Amino acid sequence: MNHAPRVDSHMHVWKLSRGDYGWLTPDLAPIYRDFTIDDARPFLEQAGIDYAILVQAAPTLEETLYLLSIAEREPKIKGVVGWIDMLAPRAADELEHLASNRLLKGIRPMLQDIPEDDWMLRPELSPVYRAIVDLGLRFDALVVPRHLPNLLRLIDRHPDLKIVIDHGAKPPIGESLDIWRKDLERVAKIPHVHCKLSGLVTECRGQVSQSALQPVVNALLHLFGPSRLMFGSDWPVCTLHSTYGQWWQWARELTGHMTQAEKDAVFGATAHRFYGIT
Repeated sequence: MNHAPRVDSHMHVWKLSRGDYGWLTPDLAPIYRDFTIDDARPFLEQAGIDYAILVQAAPTLEETLYLLSIAEREPKIKGVVGWIDMLAPRAADELEHLASNRLLKGIRPMLQDIPEDDWMLRPELSPVYRAIVDLGLRFDALVVPRHLPNLLRLIDRHPDLKIVIDHGAKPPIGESLDIWRKDLERVAKIPHVHCKLSGLVTECRGQVSQSALQPVVNALLHLFGPSRLMFGSDWPVCTLHSTYGQWWQWARELTGHMTQAEKDAVFGATAHRFYGIT
């Protein structure tokens, strides 16, 4: 390896016949098919990605086990962010059982799909948050801007919870970013909170372009800095609006002004450290 390890901190694979991807419907035609590690391999190699983290795309334990089975066979996959039913009576025990597989790096409830914006603050979730911390796992926060005030409360309530915000909290690119930026700034002031430079092409309301992405990428760099920001492709969801290679190129160019050490952090070292990749 003639460069610092490059990590894609956020990608998916899925198999439609598994039948538990409720959000993935035929009207999302470009991604309504199977996507495998073999499909991803050419893009990972083209971008020089050494390792990747697989992230859940279905709210089922079965999908998490499916992802772990893939990670066990594929050397490039260094971790899985899975899902558990956090409200189940034995959720903490279930998580402990899952975490016996060292490839499980964290969990992600699909907060953006839950009708209640304050669901994450339900008191009966506290034992699971405690288990996440005790087991050395991480929490991927799949939130949109309206969730950020509640996320701030969650962080305040569980200050030792290792949190990464997926997709920059999904800013409405092409519309007013004022509320998103103001609320994200409050969260970013908490020094242990991380963020993913991912999923942004999908949030473009108009033409997808480097210039449309620039103010958001600049804001994320300013708010989190390279030591708390990590590149993710969000492949294959990103292919709704771009290719893996196109997003990779834009991400590289939009961070082109940074030092080599800062680039190494965003494109590998931050994710490597946050997810405890070995």
